Amino acid sequence: MSVLLQVSDPHFGTEQLAVMDALRELALRERPQVLVLSGDITQRARRAQFEAADRFVRSLEVPQVVALPGNHDIPLFNLYARMFDPYANYRRVFGPVLEPVLETAELLVIGVKTTRRRRHCDGEVSPDQIRRVALRLRGATSRQLRLVITHQPLDVPGPGEEHDLLHGHAEAARTWVEAGADLLMGGHIHLPFVRSLQVRYPALRRRAWVVQAGTAVSSRVRPGAPNSINLLRYAAAVGQPCVVVERWDHASGPSRFECVQRTELALERY
Repeated sequence: MSVLLQVSDPHFGTEQLAVMDALRELALRERPQVLVLSGDITQRARRAQFEAADRFVRSLEVPQVVALPGNHDIPLFNLYARMFDPYANYRRVFGPVLEPVLETAELLVIGVKTTRRRRHCDGEVSPDQIRRVALRLRGATSRQLRLVITHQPLDVPGPGEEHDLLHGHAEAARTWVEAGADLLMGGHIHLPFVRSLQVRYPALRRRAWVVQAGTAVSSRVRPGAPNSINLLRYAAAVGQPCVVVERWDHASGPSRFECVQRTELALERY
């Protein structure tokens, strides 16, 4: 079985030590093979914040890491750095590749950089990115769970978050799902939820799912949404494949992460 841990929006610089310890304990117990960091790893893209994130990521002892920058991972106040080398501090820790791809016998994980130096919070996906991701999806095997990771979301749970939708979301969702994407995963809004993409995009011709994560360890939680992460469990099987998405929320007294929701998602293959 492949186990994937999704950690989003930790916003290092606003991290909480007790929550970090609890997440580390969970990771060391569950032993995921893949860690997905779906953006806003830091609060202000400072070198010390990225170094703190690096130490924490290493302490989780997950063999494979797929990291994406979020809008907080490029400088806000240092305008020179934002214009001419916005990802310099990110690259020092997570390397030069801003759109990583991880492929195993059971997983195809495709990262898409949706941040833009000219945008403050909003994300954007270009026609060229949409085409490139679709081409990679079409090369997947029937055994592979196909995941596309963005920071800004392609779906939101309610009208109050509509402004956070990724620019280009409708064309991206249609193209990627038709090319074979099973799950579209993201962060940014600090609101965890799982639902069918056909709720927002009813014209989709095959079933796929949105999986959003909350904020992992930051104090920047939203009302009613505590610190949380997602665990995905997938085993390729003959017949109708499925993936289980577990939402784990942080609880205090004693500090720990607890599984509060378990959703089994049926996958469609052409």
